[in-house]
Amino acid sequence: MRRQSGEGQSRAGDEDAPVSPAEADLLFGGFRDLPALVLAVSGGPDSVALLWLAARWRAARERGPRLIAVTVDHGLRPEAVAEARAVRRLAKSLGVEHHVLRWRGAKPAQGIPAAARSARYALLARLARQFGSVHVVTAHTRDDQAETVLMRLLRGSGIAGLSAMAPHSIRDGFVLARPFLDVPKSRLLATLDVAGIGYAVDPTNFDLTFTRARLRALLPVLAREGGDARNLARLAGRLSRAHLALEQVTDAAERACVAVDDAARRSFIDVATFFAAPGEIRLRLLIRAINRAGDEGPAELAKAEQLLAALEQAWARPPARVKQTLAGAVVSLGTKGVSVAPAPPRRAPRSAVPENEL
Repeated sequence: MRRQSGEGQSRAGDEDAPVSPAEADLLFGGFRDLPALVLAVSGGPDSVALLWLAARWRAARERGPRLIAVTVDHGLRPEAVAEARAVRRLAKSLGVEHHVLRWRGAKPAQGIPAAARSARYALLARLARQFGSVHVVTAHTRDDQAETVLMRLLRGSGIAGLSAMAPHSIRDGFVLARPFLDVPKSRLLATLDVAGIGYAVDPTNFDLTFTRARLRALLPVLAREGGDARNLARLAGRLSRAHLALEQVTDAAERACVAVDDAARRSFIDVATFFAAPGEIRLRLLIRAINRAGDEGPAELAKAEQLLAALEQAWARPPARVKQTLAGAVVSLGTKGVSVAPAPPRRAPRSAVPENEL
């Protein structure tokens, strides 16, 4: 583990100030009445700061959740074993129990970051259920939020995607909590510096073969033009606010024009109300119906936009008729409405060779 030099050095400005006990109480106060809290601790500086601050916060309370630190070894780097041991030693010194989970089996040749993330959350969900917790806490910072916004912006994401990470979200049946989303990484580093706590440095964070590392390297350049982490995170917050408002409008529109058969996973959308709604609301209604009916989703935004454009063009030129499949749902436009239902099962491809000749 690396240890920050300059223990006890003075820090200039809030961006470099250690997180105080009073601030930690605000960050973790919402977890006070939970029975247990799973902390995802990789051994890097952000997650080690999470462990340190959560343990100090819990120790100052007469009651509070049971803290369970978890390190996931993805089996991708030999250093991960030593890093997990270092986390265990720190957790023990803080009076926090610690568990190591391993991602076993073959690893994909491509898309390693996404596959590792999915595996990590699945393992964390399993352990959370084992200990009766429905909350897993990660150490995503404002810097991580900025990188996520930039990545999604360059991919052409919509309002929901550009809202980036939420302080609380549901994943794999548990609540994923991110209390540090408004905290700059520099403050967590300062916290560890003052406490004299070491941490690991993952070299893949600087490996330019990965998209996030390349964007991270660009941030100092963007910051000189005003695109710093603070402003990118502020953009995410504003778009999140707009997204929530649009979702409320969509809820009202859905009640007004969509008949839903939950048992059959079918939706019927009244065309008059549907095509009278603003385009963004039409798109959201359509995506909701597709995701409800299909089993291959969620529906991709660009493909849903293309399908909506086809529906709008057909409606403008009667007689309106469209029938397309997307994300495991079949969408049909008739004279009275848009029907969205589960697509028929795919037929297995027939062999080109007769069975008696195999």
